[in-house]
Amino acid sequence: MSALQRLAATIEARKGADPETSWTARLLAMGPEKCAEKFGEEAVEAIIEAVKGDREKLAAEAADVLYHLLVMLAARDVTLDDVLSVLTEREAISGIQEKAARA
Repeated sequence: MSALQRLAATIEARKGADPETSWTARLLAMGPEKCAEKFGEEAVEAIIEAVKGDREKLAAEAADVLYHLLVMLAARDVTLDDVLSVLTEREAISGIQEKAARA
């Protein structure tokens, strides 16, 4: 099991946890909209570090982005496996073809 899979499992397990003792439970208790907002904030922070060119800070912000992405997905009952299935389906076609099919 990868670190990302373990993180997704931990987030899923925290859905029923006490928001007073779990940051993940607290985020989830705020609702999907707040989870999406936090994801967006973290994505912007990662973009800033990407532009600055600091590899270590970018890696740390990217970790935050992945965490908040998984929380946002969990808030809408979308699993990491759901996302990985979509990626697997897309492996068979080029990015240009995939974009054209969605247009």
